[in-house]
Amino acid sequence: MSILSNITAGNPSKLVKPVLYTTLSNLVAILPFALLVESARLIFDPFVHPGTTLDLMRLWWVCAAMAGALILLYLVEIPAYRSQFRGAYSTAAEGRANLAEHLRKLSLGYLNKRDPGDLANMMMGDFTMVEHGISHLVPQMIGAFVMPILAFAGLSFLDWHMALAMFAAFPIAITLVLVTSGIQRKLGAQHMRAKMDAANRLQEYLNGIRVIKAYNLTGERFVRLEQSFKELMKRSIRIEGLLGPIVLSAVACIRAGLTFMVIVGVNLLLGGSLDILTLVAFLLIGTRIFDPLSTALVNYAEFRYHEQAGERIVQLLKEPVMSGDRKPSTLHDVEFKQVTFGYNEQTILKNVSLQIVSGSFTALVGPSGSGKSTILRLIARFYDPAEGSVLFGGQNIRDTDPEALLAKVSMVFQDVYLFQDTIGNNIRFGKNGATQTEIEEVARRACCHDFIMRLPLGYDTMVGEGGSTLSGGEKQRISIARAMLKDAPIVLLDEATASLDPENEVEIQRAIDELVQGRTVIVIAHRLKTVRNADHIVVLDNGKIVEQGKHDDLLALDGLYARMWLLQREASGWQLSS
Repeated sequence: MSILSNITAGNPSKLVKPVLYTTLSNLVAILPFALLVESARLIFDPFVHPGTTLDLMRLWWVCAAMAGALILLYLVEIPAYRSQFRGAYSTAAEGRANLAEHLRKLSLGYLNKRDPGDLANMMMGDFTMVEHGISHLVPQMIGAFVMPILAFAGLSFLDWHMALAMFAAFPIAITLVLVTSGIQRKLGAQHMRAKMDAANRLQEYLNGIRVIKAYNLTGERFVRLEQSFKELMKRSIRIEGLLGPIVLSAVACIRAGLTFMVIVGVNLLLGGSLDILTLVAFLLIGTRIFDPLSTALVNYAEFRYHEQAGERIVQLLKEPVMSGDRKPSTLHDVEFKQVTFGYNEQTILKNVSLQIVSGSFTALVGPSGSGKSTILRLIARFYDPAEGSVLFGGQNIRDTDPEALLAKVSMVFQDVYLFQDTIGNNIRFGKNGATQTEIEEVARRACCHDFIMRLPLGYDTMVGEGGSTLSGGEKQRISIARAMLKDAPIVLLDEATASLDPENEVEIQRAIDELVQGRTVIVIAHRLKTVRNADHIVVLDNGKIVEQGKHDDLLALDGLYARMWLLQREASGWQLSS
């Protein structure tokens, strides 16, 4: 049952209709051959029994029945075709949507451990295999195995010796395939890993194409990509070269049943215990039965390979989503209690305790890698702390519904990502169902309405993937407009002006001033002058809070903050020498 669950990405019930209709179609397909046997009996009967005449009327009725059987086969094939292909494509479409929703609910910690190329390949490539498994492999395989069982039972009434001869080698073929299934699975896993690695390396190559061009690292010299393609080639040849002879041997065993049937039939015919018409019946029906069986055995190796793709999807769907079902508190203060957290094996925050008062403006400053961005990610619950707790309004966010918590938080980060959609829809992501009037209002407040209206289609202008068709300052202002539209009580800012030119910085600072009015604001600041008026400045170094207070108090301490302030004052007059 687990195999069927894997091949359908956890939806084995989707196979019921395809298997039922395909089996019915295969059974109906036997009718023309049964009628062909009857017509052969009628034609040969005068020769076998001298003195009898050809029953033309009965022969015409058999011909009419054959025409009716073909019509019936056509009518049965329609629901079989629809159930197979519509069911397969709907399962894949629903599965991709469900997987995307599941990924959204997983922690960023888990997602960062997975290669994006691997997840993209799973979303598209693995589900394509699921489609093929439901539409082509499983129904045909089950139908192909059900039909011989029924045929064996029916033919045994005609002559059990011939029935046994027909299927004499069938157990050998099945045993051969099942015994080597472990090898098939191992080779399939190796090939799938090689394919995913090649896809990951290709994506890495495309993402880094600017660096490759800048340093003249041409495709031939990009060793990792070249090696991954060679490994994929080697694994592809190996899986075909080793599995091909196994499958062909199993097919040869199946086909040997026809030889056994002829040998046994001739001996029985010569011995007088079998008549010529029964032998003809077995030969006609046997040729029909061996074809789907041979196809099923050929498809079995492909089926096990596709099943591994479905298994990867099922395993990912079993990954636990972030827990919590309580509604978030109506209070908007944030507290860290002895929080320790790290990425992989590297600890970033070490026993951090911090209180952020509701409605206050708090700045996080410190050297790169000191843990500033990590604090914002923990507040938004992109991750859960390894030790300690993060409280939102006095309530542990581990117990809070992640969706409801994120509804309370707006984020504007330094690296803005815009979706490949219209500018209006990119702003509308902040509030589902927002009107055009609301979008234009926040765009004006975020100082981006004017440049949007200068674009060819205004708010209906398409944005390139990631926002590639807009400047950094334009993307930042659209991101701020999106956050304004969300109207969340807590605002997280990851130095939105750090890498902008002075003109854009002024515009974005005005937009940020609009955004933070009346809210709990937590800012990561690299330029200390932008937060000198903050209610509370938290100085981090090496994952620990080393200083806290207001600007003047921190300068008076003559510690890390004072040194950073002095260095930035000195750097403001720095220039390149001639």
